[in-house]
Amino acid sequence: MNDLSPPARGVSAELIDRIANEAVTLGRDIVDVAGALDALATAAQEHLALLGEAQGAAQTVQTANAQVISSVDQVSEAAEATIHAVARTVAQLRETGTHAQRIAEWVHSVSQQMTEVTGTLATVQAENSEIRTIATQVNILAINAKIEAVRAGDAGRGFAVVAEAINELSRKTGGAAEGIGRAIGGLSERITQLRGEAEQISGNAAAVLDGAAESDSALGRMTESVTRTRAAVEEIAARADTVRRANDGFGPAFERMGGAMRMTATEVEQARARTNGLISISETMVQDAVVLGGAITDGALIEHVQEAAARIGRLFAEGLAAGRISESALFDHRYSPVPGSDPQQHLAPFTRFTDAVLPPVQEAALDLDPRIVFCAAVDRNGYLPTHNRKFSLPQSEDPVWNNANSRNRRIFNDRVGLRAGSSTAPFVLQIYRRDMGGGDYVLMKDLSAPIRVNGRHWGGLRIGYRF
Repeated sequence: MNDLSPPARGVSAELIDRIANEAVTLGRDIVDVAGALDALATAAQEHLALLGEAQGAAQTVQTANAQVISSVDQVSEAAEATIHAVARTVAQLRETGTHAQRIAEWVHSVSQQMTEVTGTLATVQAENSEIRTIATQVNILAINAKIEAVRAGDAGRGFAVVAEAINELSRKTGGAAEGIGRAIGGLSERITQLRGEAEQISGNAAAVLDGAAESDSALGRMTESVTRTRAAVEEIAARADTVRRANDGFGPAFERMGGAMRMTATEVEQARARTNGLISISETMVQDAVVLGGAITDGALIEHVQEAAARIGRLFAEGLAAGRISESALFDHRYSPVPGSDPQQHLAPFTRFTDAVLPPVQEAALDLDPRIVFCAAVDRNGYLPTHNRKFSLPQSEDPVWNNANSRNRRIFNDRVGLRAGSSTAPFVLQIYRRDMGGGDYVLMKDLSAPIRVNGRHWGGLRIGYRF
């Protein structure tokens, strides 16, 4: 409470009333502005986070693009090397094909020559057979001549010598013809075998030529494919370079955007701080005007919250006197989280005691004025152990629903909650945006008065109501 002197003589009561009510209106407008600044600050932080993600994504793109460029260079080099290798292979293959073609032609000519030789040998064989036949016939004639020479006696002796010579010649001729025949036969078989092998070689050479032609065609297709690949790689490289240049421009742009956004966020935070100061000033103006005797529309509620807070102080003192709770437990600010609660709920050493003591006082306040939304006591840290029954429903699996319907056992250590619990002024009238969950806010007044137990400040009683 401010230590103010009695109002000077001649000060208009109507002027003080107007100041008090205009201070309330001013506080409402400032809270509206503060709410807008809160939303703007949240949006600025979200934008900064998104900008950070965008910068991270741009860096990722830049890194990935650098890897692409590196890979493209490697692929391009590999494609170039492949083209050269294929070209050398094609040249070698074509040279091999030329040699194979020459070999095939030579083998084919040899085969033809062997065919001619075979024909000649066949003719020689036939002629040699004729010679053997003639030799045989001559041999027979010689034998007959010898027989006749024997019959002729001495007169045929000279003829017998001739006949013997002819017989010897026919035998040698026959033997030679037989040897020639065997040689020609063997030679003919050998030439036939060689001709078969030559024909096989010729076939193999033709197959080599066909395979070489197919390989040449395949390598040509490969060269064409690799050439297209190289062209595609060059296109990728060009695109990647475009991406690189564009990405290089992202950095400065993001930096400028980030700087502007950070400056905006800083200015918003400064505006929020100044706005909160204005809220406190407007609330102090209301408080001072009422102390000076000014009347506001909330006068009846101010009286009620002060009386109810005093009553709670007496109930707490009676509980201490009756031994229902110890002073150390009543003023113990250790809070134990309730497992699995969302939003987080807590239990304090005095929670069971307040559950038994506070409901009659808090529930009765709800019927005082239709504008009243809640009435609840908080300790000096903003911990609210026992709420109105309509805000003390068991939590569900939906945090948004819980935020609106399970508000007991919660710590409201925001600006309004902390001031309501920690202030020792006769009353505090605050204006704030109440978070109902799911992005839903309600503009409300928060009227509080201190709770004292045997002169010791425990916290405050809050009454929240609509305009």
